[in-house]
Amino acid sequence: MTRIERVVVPDGEFDLHVWGQEGPGILLVQEVFGVGEYLRAVAEDLAALGYVVAAPDLFWRIEPGWTVVHDEEALPKGMSMVSQFDWAKGVEDAAAALGVLKGLPGVGKVGVLGFCFGGTVAYLLAARAEIDALVSFYGSGVPDALDQIDGIGAPAQFHFGGADEYIPREDVAKVERAVEGRDGMEIHVQEDGGHAFHNRKAPMFYQPEPAERAWRLTEEFLARTLPRRS
Repeated sequence: MTRIERVVVPDGEFDLHVWGQEGPGILLVQEVFGVGEYLRAVAEDLAALGYVVAAPDLFWRIEPGWTVVHDEEALPKGMSMVSQFDWAKGVEDAAAALGVLKGLPGVGKVGVLGFCFGGTVAYLLAARAEIDALVSFYGSGVPDALDQIDGIGAPAQFHFGGADEYIPREDVAKVERAVEGRDGMEIHVQEDGGHAFHNRKAPMFYQPEPAERAWRLTEEFLARTLPRRS
């Protein structure tokens, strides 16, 4: 069951969709399709594992509540939203949403998990916020923002596809080199995985085997870094 909290920022307010009542918190950051069918499915998966999950509507400054079906026709629409996105204010909005999540009754440790566009936002947020874990799935902006990695003090897990048509393999290799040797950081590349391989609501992207492997690693990482009380 989901509910809506409101996040108030100096120049407005926006929705924060919340699943779960008690446990470690996970700020779940959307991909280019908005807080839609796929993100809600992931939130339900995480809530079933015992997390309190909160997904902010990060496109609210452009069009509040915007979401679209996950198909090839929708992709240009999603990319158009990203082209209008104010990254500085967007990361500030994500930080404000994180603050609301931390303040919810019954929420303990808090992590951030993002996919695609959200994988980049989650990474940038982790570099400036106090969190307990970061999971970033195929954030296309991460390779060009590696100067921010020293700001991340929490354990971090990165996921990429080795056959991602939007993120060149040499860019993924930059992240591999940046993560190497850093305590608490790990990167997993599904070499057979294309972009958004975990998105089971988008037939154009979904690849069950890479998705299952990456999600198993994610669950194990979250269990270590955001343990639920027994």
